[in-house]
Amino acid sequence: MKKGFLGAVLTSAMVVSMLAGCSSKKASSTAASAKSSDNGKGYEDCTITFSWWGGDKRHEATQEAIKAFEEKYPGIKVEPTFGAWTDWEKARALEFKNGTAADLVQINFSWIPDYDAQGQTFVDLNTLKDTIDLSQFDEKTLDMCKDSKGGLAGIPVSMTGRTFFWNETTFEKAGIDTPKTLDDLMNAGKVFKEKLGDDYYPLSLGEYDRALFMSFYLQAKSGEPIISEDGKLNVSEEDLADGIKFIQSLEENHVIPTLKTLAGDGNVALNENPNFINGKYAGVFEWDSTPGKYTSNLAEGQKLVVGQELEGLGDKASGVSTKVSQLFAITQTSQHPKEAAMLLNFLLNEDEGIKILKTERGIPASKHAYDLLQKEGMVDDLVKSAHESIMAADPMYFSPKFDNAKLKGNNAAYIDVFSGVSYGEYSVEDGAKTLYDTYKEVCGD
Repeated sequence: MKKGFLGAVLTSAMVVSMLAGCSSKKASSTAASAKSSDNGKGYEDCTITFSWWGGDKRHEATQEAIKAFEEKYPGIKVEPTFGAWTDWEKARALEFKNGTAADLVQINFSWIPDYDAQGQTFVDLNTLKDTIDLSQFDEKTLDMCKDSKGGLAGIPVSMTGRTFFWNETTFEKAGIDTPKTLDDLMNAGKVFKEKLGDDYYPLSLGEYDRALFMSFYLQAKSGEPIISEDGKLNVSEEDLADGIKFIQSLEENHVIPTLKTLAGDGNVALNENPNFINGKYAGVFEWDSTPGKYTSNLAEGQKLVVGQELEGLGDKASGVSTKVSQLFAITQTSQHPKEAAMLLNFLLNEDEGIKILKTERGIPASKHAYDLLQKEGMVDDLVKSAHESIMAADPMYFSPKFDNAKLKGNNAAYIDVFSGVSYGEYSVEDGAKTLYDTYKEVCGD
């Protein structure tokens, strides 16, 4: 079901060519290696490519880190490709298929089973352990990043989870505290409508946000993750119907705007939505690593604060889950895997890169990076508070299957189901059946 409010594929003007300097044949690469061994650097003079997505602050910090890397390792040039998330995965998936992906790539946790299921796309980074300091990362976390053959497909940049960020200014205007329980949130919808007007809402949720909040609700009721660590589905079709009804109750109680209302705002990302910027949409349900793109866009006088995980969703657990956030991976098509690994290690484990990136991709998974940022007072207070709020809620396992491309993405199940129900084109029961069938397909049940 297409609503026409997703962006088109990234324009070519946004994408820097990812072939220059790294498309040489293996024979020429070998020759270059022999030549570089004579200069005593221990690495090749070459061009490597690097792709990532994010907001402006991440782009600026990463480009600054690249410049510092090039200065530290003269002879290596880095050509970046970066942009917003919209249609990013679709473009990268095509590159993985065609063998034209960048040498170093920022990936999502779910991309390992989706695009590297047989260990065919990403380099086993254990083979580059002389270049990448793997000792800085928790072994259990690294184990989660392996492909089906046991290869280490990516290095986790951070661990992340979803929490609430509230516009404290708007809540003060309404005369109420920011929500701590589900009842508080439901009451806020009524108060906002009565005191501030029909166009004020305590929270805003897109389709994927709704899927995640539904998962928190169901997990809080059952005490189990929606998808287990061994990839089995833990919810029934009836459970999903209950979860979708819960999300719809937020619309009915003026807690969140309908998806039609959001589409009428211009189909822009929430952090770019004028109603968020001016405080009319007073709540965000977002990853703990990304508040910067919201705080930087708020109008003067607006203040965003970290909320706590909502109590009262269920009586078995908080419902909160955490996952490996972005990872860095090296593609098997790279002609310069060692140099790409040098850049990876620079960004995650070397002082210069760590101090530049700070917490732009969340609280670092690298032990050295975290210790250094703590010592230097460089851990963003909002990111730190959000991360601590999540970890204090005894989070559950988050399966990468939850983000499978059949569920998350353009015209995938989450968009289809939650937009269909919100627009009144699906019944709750029809939506639950569609979602259940897709979960079963993804989980192999």
